[in-house]
Amino acid sequence: MIGTLVGILVAVIVLGVLWWALTEIMRVLPIAEPFHTIARVVMTLIVVIIALWIIVQLLTMVGVHVPMTKF
Repeated sequence: MIGTLVGILVAVIVLGVLWWALTEIMRVLPIAEPFHTIARVVMTLIVVIIALWIIVQLLTMVGVHVPMTKF
């Protein structure tokens, strides 16, 4: 259980640093506003997908079976 909590903490820190880095990179790039918004939406989707994958992995470590579809 302690390992899972540490895993959650590490995952939140890594996702936070990733979000910060991508946000800083977006500020530096000189792109037009519609493309900036599209890039931010894509960035948000990627971070959410990574967060969901991490949550599923951590739940599996605890012993909760999460049914997933296979493509």
